Amino acid sequence: MNAGLRDTFGRLHDNLRVSITDRCNIRCFYCMPERDAAFVERREILSYEEIERFVRIAVGMGISKVRVTGGEPLVRKDVPELVRKLAAIDGIEDLALTTNGILLPQLAEPLYQAGLRRLNVHLDTLDGERFARITRRDDLEPVLEGLALAKRLGFAPIKINAVAVKDLSEPDLVPLAHYGRENGFEIRFIEFMPLDAQGLWDRGRVLIADQIIETLSREIGPLEEIPDRDPRAPATQYRYADGGGTIGFIASVSRPFCRNCNRIRLTADGKLRYCLFAIEETDVKSLLRGGAPDDEIAARIRSTVLAKWEGHEINTARFVAPPRPMYAIGG
Repeated sequence: MNAGLRDTFGRLHDNLRVSITDRCNIRCFYCMPERDAAFVERREILSYEEIERFVRIAVGMGISKVRVTGGEPLVRKDVPELVRKLAAIDGIEDLALTTNGILLPQLAEPLYQAGLRRLNVHLDTLDGERFARITRRDDLEPVLEGLALAKRLGFAPIKINAVAVKDLSEPDLVPLAHYGRENGFEIRFIEFMPLDAQGLWDRGRVLIADQIIETLSREIGPLEEIPDRDPRAPATQYRYADGGGTIGFIASVSRPFCRNCNRIRLTADGKLRYCLFAIEETDVKSLLRGGAPDDEIAARIRSTVLAKWEGHEINTARFVAPPRPMYAIGG
């Protein structure tokens, strides 16, 4: 009987995030430099066949949730074909994709036909000028168009991820919350994390979840935490007391959820990570390309989980930012 992927702290891992590219078609200041971003050479990126094989092995060890990420995953050619391969793997109960939404007008329907139903779309603002300031690109309209199309096609749930930066994001909190309520999307505010490529992060720039909750409760209506939620989910979910939907908060800085973490990550260049903030990585690409049998790859997965630390220690003097920025790790 499969005992699952359990670490030395008793945490059971059933969630795998798979980055398929480190490239992106926008340049959000908290993630990538505006120019001269360093990308992995294309030959070092895992093929879809290699990704499919790795996922099949991981699913056989207890992984049941898989999320496709980047970079921006939709910039990679033939993404619906990968989705089709993954959707056919017996044992995956939850297949999702995170995107900035710019290419959704072209790809939402092929993705849906390939078997994808869950979408997370990154969107920090509904204001075109502010969107261009944050992303350094003028592409708000296709994102909104793609979201509307995804809703018509039947994607559900659709979640909106918005990074919250102090002295920047405050004007966007209420408009985004209204947008979510009006469209049936769950807005998820994510505290600004030390994962940018330029060393811009500072704790003083974190707009914490409690401040956002206070603003929304005052400007829209009371929020109440949803009881009996999955304690391993990264977002703490709230619902509006008036029944107007739900909203989530990923408070990695002010409310770390390391003790309940159930996630491992595969980078686009074939490195397995037990934490978003991990300093060390486990090479699995060499095994995938070197003819290693499935049980050897499975052993590498298990040893990575067993090596997992207790937590990232963002709130201590011991914290060290990972050597790779967010776009190179995978969202």
